[in-house]
Amino acid sequence: MQKIIPCLWFDGNGEDALKFYSSIFPNSRVTDRLFWGDTNPSLKGSLLTATFELDGQSFMVLNGGPEYKFTPAISMLVQCETQAEVDHYWDRLLEGGGQPVQCGWLTDRYGVSWQVVPMAMIRLFQDKDSAKAARAMRAMMKMIKLDLAAAQKAFDGE
Repeated sequence: MQKIIPCLWFDGNGEDALKFYSSIFPNSRVTDRLFWGDTNPSLKGSLLTATFELDGQSFMVLNGGPEYKFTPAISMLVQCETQAEVDHYWDRLLEGGGQPVQCGWLTDRYGVSWQVVPMAMIRLFQDKDSAKAARAMRAMMKMIKLDLAAAQKAFDGE
């Protein structure tokens, strides 16, 4: 059992968000749903909360209303092994009105911030040769979507 589950607060579009995210990540499923009942007659029968998994990671959506909005202060990190995987998640998370930010960050159509990162790039930044690592980091700072080949070229001094 996952002890800590991030809860994402939506303004009535939590069901749409969970369908969207589940279409992007493999091994996704809804594990529980709770609907409004008689305590809120105007919303009776609509989704209040749902717990779901994205590739084994549990999340909860809450249709809590307009009181709160997402900020980049909290983001979801998608760890990728290949550039093709980066491209897939980047493109899919931007569908329907998402906005690219910088350095592998994007904001999806719901306002949730994501970091889509090839882990091999992180290993470049951690290399013992600080000059190589710094070149890779400088290259990354100029990127919007992360490009592993470009970071590797900078790392190699090309």
